[in-house]
Amino acid sequence: MKTELFFPRDWKAITIEQFVTEVDAYIRWYNEKRIKISLGSLSPVEYRQSLGLNL
Repeated sequence: MKTELFFPRDWKAITIEQFVTEVDAYIRWYNEKRIKISLGSLSPVEYRQSLGLNL
């Protein structure tokens, strides 16, 4: 997270609320949308759906 989200940006002009929004969006992307080779090149959500698990 530090390498992909935190370090590449200058956070000096960002409010706490904006920072929290950015971190939340990153966590949602990481947990739900990123493609995982170990899951057959599917996102975690797509993989669960392929197993018939609609969470």
